[in-house]
Amino acid sequence: MRKILLLIFIGLNAALRAQQLDRDQVIFLTQEWKGERYADGRPRVPDAILKRMKDVAIEEAWGILKNKGFNNQYDGNWQRLRDDEPFVGRALTAQYMPLRPDLQARLVEKGKKEGRVGPMNSWPIDMLQNGDVYVADCFEKIKDGTLIGDNLGNSIYSKTGTGVIFDAAARDIDGLSAITGFNVYVRGWHPSFLQETMLMGINHPLIIGEVTVLPGDVVLARKEGVVFVPAHLAEEVVINAEFIQLRDKFAISKLKEGVYTPGQIDTSWSEEIKKDFLKWVKEHPGLVPLTADELDNFLKGRTW
Repeated sequence: MRKILLLIFIGLNAALRAQQLDRDQVIFLTQEWKGERYADGRPRVPDAILKRMKDVAIEEAWGILKNKGFNNQYDGNWQRLRDDEPFVGRALTAQYMPLRPDLQARLVEKGKKEGRVGPMNSWPIDMLQNGDVYVADCFEKIKDGTLIGDNLGNSIYSKTGTGVIFDAAARDIDGLSAITGFNVYVRGWHPSFLQETMLMGINHPLIIGEVTVLPGDVVLARKEGVVFVPAHLAEEVVINAEFIQLRDKFAISKLKEGVYTPGQIDTSWSEEIKKDFLKWVKEHPGLVPLTADELDNFLKGRTW
């Protein structure tokens, strides 16, 4: 049912207008973002925030977003090319549907007029830039749903330096494994080629598992699964997470030293503990990228 609703909401609209949402449409969907954008309209979260996001735990990002009312940003149950190589980037989204020849002919005709070359599944790859993550919904198709093999994998990694998230499959696991630094999150692996599909939309909202993904969302992919962070909340998630990390490091240190009891640490902190924490932070610089100014601003109005 969720796929049918998505087709109604996105697919027919795309067929009538264009496969790729134009800049104004992407800006409309992501208007909470006030920073720099790509030419296609996608939010361009700064590289510095992406770098810091890579050290954010899934639990931290999920909890922070949930507290902001974003309850559907995590999806698990992935098969990964590499278990222990997390990656972060900005989502470029692609929507695939089961092949219908007459509709595909119209879409290919339109694509050629727009200057697109090659098969349809190469079109999103042509648009990728450094720091992007190719996020695709191919209706959970495994057999004949292999969006990439090692050739396209090499092309993607050379452009992005990150990885891919496919609600579908991939092939050539040995060849993909040879691409150092590249990671692939899929629903399964299969030796077949991509068949009986067509590209319906680029930079459209997607359903990926239990998440609605917008173009420009920050993808945080770790062993447990994937959190899709709305672009306008990315910096806030990073700062919150780094504060939590500092707080936890302080708490563990003081518990080991026997300075405080678990009861004192696991409840609202007293003014004495708060002052001790701030003193400890100054004495242990560089534990996280959080700056003194960011910490001061973060603590304003916070109840700890």
